[in-house]
Amino acid sequence: MIFSTFEHILTHISFSVVSIVVIIHLISFLVDEFVGLSDSSDKGMITTFFCITGVLVTRWIYSGHLPVSDLYESLIFLSWCFSIIHIIPYFKKHKNSLSSILAPSTFFTQGFTTSGLLTNMHQSEILIPALQSQWLMMHVSMMILSYAALLCGSLLAVALLVIRFRKVIRFFNKRNSLLINLFPFDQIQYAMQKSNKKSNFSKNNSFVPSRNYYKFQLIQQLDHWGYRMISIGFIFLTIGILSGAVWANEAWGSYWNWDPKETWAFITWIIFASYFHIRKNLESFNSAIVASIGFIIIWICYFGINLLGIGLHSYGSFPLPSN
Repeated sequence: MIFSTFEHILTHISFSVVSIVVIIHLISFLVDEFVGLSDSSDKGMITTFFCITGVLVTRWIYSGHLPVSDLYESLIFLSWCFSIIHIIPYFKKHKNSLSSILAPSTFFTQGFTTSGLLTNMHQSEILIPALQSQWLMMHVSMMILSYAALLCGSLLAVALLVIRFRKVIRFFNKRNSLLINLFPFDQIQYAMQKSNKKSNFSKNNSFVPSRNYYKFQLIQQLDHWGYRMISIGFIFLTIGILSGAVWANEAWGSYWNWDPKETWAFITWIIFASYFHIRKNLESFNSAIVASIGFIIIWICYFGINLLGIGLHSYGSFPLPSN
């Protein structure tokens, strides 16, 4: 009872804090008077990370296994993955490049977790025989880590496409711009200012090439960070699929059963393998389209199959209300 209450408190604290972080990002995007809000959002995500870590540890202690056995637990773990991706650059003293993407992602996953839709899963239960294996931690943790990294990279690809398709790009000043705060362009801005000082053109004439150059650099940064996140996620996905195949052979006597979850995981792998192939041979725009498609495929693989509740992975399905 004490563990359950403590878990409940930490879950709602984490959702409240990440909600404030999202509001901070919105304020930073719309208003430029609040200079110190960026640091507050970083501290908020760190607080969220420790709260979710407390939830996972608490649930692990009284359940006796890594809490990834159903949709409720895997959503908490996914939120934890989003938050840890955020704080790693922070503790390495690097400029955080993913905060404005990870904060809303954590908000939505934690929001769904704290909603009343998953109340039946809040109480931890004894693992079914198929899940009572040492492969549970290896396989499921790798898969969820891959979902988090791939979703992050896919969202960066979506941002790249939005910027690429926009005919008119409005650039705010450094304190007010959401995108400018995302990526370290200090050297680029310095070069632009130095170039403008030496130029004999008028301000209106020099703005267009500077703006186009900045847009090009922003697209390059989005592609760079998206590629890094998708690369990490693809490695985790590959390890997750391979470990799942070994586990399936032990549990069901076959390495591959073309279960809906397995099939969509394989489709996800193919999509992002195609991303690397296209990015190597063509420009970033085409690979970003593939990564954007991958964003949808991931949610089908992770969440869509759970909604249907079919196949060998139905133990993680969404609890539909019975009449």
